[in-house]
Parts: sequence; C-alpha cells; structure tokens
Amino acid sequence: MTKVSPPDVARINDLVSVVQDLTDQIEPQLIEIRRDIHAHPETGFDVTRTADVVAQELERLGIEHQTGVGRTGVVGFIKGGRPGKTLVIRADMDALPIEEQTGLPFASVYDGKMHACGHDLHTATLIGIGSVLKTIAPHLAGNVKLMFQPAEETQESGARAMIADGILDGVDLALGFHNHPDEPTGTFSFVEGIANGSSDEFEITVHAQSGHAARPHHAVDPIVATAQLVLQLQTIVSREVDPMHTAVLTVGAIHGGNTHNIIPDSVMIMGTVRCQDPGTRDVIEAAVRRICAGLEASMRVKAEVNYVRGVPSMVSDPFLIEATTAAIHERYGDVMFKRQASLGSEDFALVAEKVPSFQLGIGASQEGRHDKLHNSDYQPDERCIANGVVALSLTAARILS
Repeated sequence: MTKVSPPDVARINDLVSVVQDLTDQIEPQLIEIRRDIHAHPETGFDVTRTADVVAQELERLGIEHQTGVGRTGVVGFIKGGRPGKTLVIRADMDALPIEEQTGLPFASVYDGKMHACGHDLHTATLIGIGSVLKTIAPHLAGNVKLMFQPAEETQESGARAMIADGILDGVDLALGFHNHPDEPTGTFSFVEGIANGSSDEFEITVHAQSGHAARPHHAVDPIVATAQLVLQLQTIVSREVDPMHTAVLTVGAIHGGNTHNIIPDSVMIMGTVRCQDPGTRDVIEAAVRRICAGLEASMRVKAEVNYVRGVPSMVSDPFLIEATTAAIHERYGDVMFKRQASLGSEDFALVAEKVPSFQLGIGASQEGRHDKLHNSDYQPDERCIANGVVALSLTAARILS
C-alpha cells in the first residue's frame, strides 16, 4: 500500500473530513488486500503468509513493526506527537477449517480452509487504521499498537501467546472489532457489561471391558454408560445452575465402537461449556467431575476427564463505549445500537482481563442476503472495511487527543 499525503495543519481541526478523505484514498487497496488474504486462508498459528502480507504493508507505510510476537503475530507501533496513553487496536488473522462454497473469483485456493468469520476483513481494516493513524500521528497525544493476532479460532489462544510476549506492556486501553453479517452495512453495535461467554472444553473417555454383543454379562458396556453420562450432563444447567445465570453445556461428538456385534473397550465424548458468571463456571466443572465419579461407581467403568478452561467472558469498558459512540455519531449520525450479549467466545477477552477494553460490532450484511458467520457461503459487504477504518481511526484520535 502506498502512503497517503499528510493533511494540512489547518484541516486537522476538521478531523472527520481528514479521516474520511484518507480512508477514501486507500479503500480500493484495502479491498485488494482483503481479497488476496481471502484467497489464501491460513488457520491457527499457521498464518505466516498473512503475517508477511501485514509486515510488508506496514513497511510500505513506514510503520515500525515487530514480527513473531505470540509465534506468528505482528505488532505495529505508531508514536504520537505528544505524550499520552497507549492504545492497542486488535485484529485477528486466522481462518477456519471449512470448504468454501461461495464461487467468488477470489475464493480460497486451499482445500478445506476459508475465511468464513471475516478475519480477512479485520486484517485489511487494521492495516487501513494504521495508515490513517500514521498519517495523523503528529497530532496525537499518545501511542498506538496495532495487534495482528493469530489463532483466535482455536483453544490455544493467539491472544494469550501475544500477551505472554509483552503486547500489553505499557498499554492503557484496547479496542477490538468484529464484522456482523446480520447487521446492516453502515451501522455499528455494542454490548454493555458482559458481552459474551466464557468457553471451556471437555473430553471424557469412558473405559470399560470389551466383549461379544450376545454375551454382555461377560463385558462392561461403555456405550450404555456413556448414554447415561450424556443425559446426566444435561441436568447440570437445568438443575444445578442458578436460572438467572445464562449457561449452556453441549455434547458435540461421540466416538465409540466399530461394528454391530462387539461391545467396545471405550467411548469418548467431546463438548463445550459456555457461561457468563465465573461462579457458574466453577459449578459446572465441579458437577461434570462429580457425575463422572458417580458413573464409575454405578456402572463399573473408568471415566477419564480432560476439562480445559478456555477464555473468560469479555466485559465492555463504559468509557470506551462512550468514546466510540461519540466518534461514530460525529461522522455517521445515529447508527450505533445496543446488541444483546451472546455465549459466543472471543479471546480478546484475555486482553480485556488486563486493560479496559471494548469490541465494536461493524455491520456487514449485503442487501438480499442473510449470511451467518462460520458458514461456507459467507459473503460480507466489503464496504464494512472502510466503515471500520473511519470509525476506529476517529475513536483512537479522540481518545488520544
């Protein structure tokens, strides 16, 4: 991406026009970058090509940067003209293990991989934000870190890895953002308080004794025991969690047995637990372990539990909501609306544990379509890239004014 011309000093007082003009200059290039990344999706921490694209663009923009942060993350550094706070703005870079079905000319060239969550949009948007903020940096009071993160879609969190490598050292505030294909392009959204759910995963392997299906009394059947386990697990939320505390436990996979007439040695189930209250999180894990212990005693099996705590719930910072809303209203008018919290997880919550944070929703629906995230035919409106650049650049500039 080529550098844009710096605004003249007289015009910097009209910050909205300056940011919009700078964004208009680079929007076609940002769409090209997005389409290139979309065609070459990478998953988890294996985002080396995407990280190279980011590093090359930051180099062209004259933005100081560091690669290999959190294994494959990239961090850009923009120093303002006066001392002040340091703000992180974060975008995730990884794709999903989904076979793309869009038929677009820039569809994924890799089998079984697709940007079905819009992280290609996010990466291009943050490059654009970097371009705008670099141009107006002399007028900022404070500094910006651009956080290009791998592995948001995996249990092994890229945010955690980048935090471990010092991304939040000296940071005061953090902004994130996510496209929303169920919200009109040109609108923005926010969630007050607890914004989403924590995410924990479990694998339970029920070990027993194999035998002939016609002589079950000579075996110990893990399939029957597992069937009872699945039903018991479903009573945790309905009978042990406070009804006023949102939670869900879902068993997503069962694996066991290979044929009709053999009782197998073991059965394995996999599932997820989502909730918002930390106490509820503890209640559910304790109940899962207690039920498994009871299964061992009642069904003569061995229940091996692997319960992994993932990311916590994310809490929106009121000051950042107010600052972002004001900046968006200044440019777009009354297009910012309140969204309900969900139990979807987001590892930006790990950043929010450390510093005041807020994640902005950016409308991305195409007229006549009803797209959903994580869908093989997901086709967002690319205008959301420029909208995100303007909204977040203005927000950052106002926070660092």
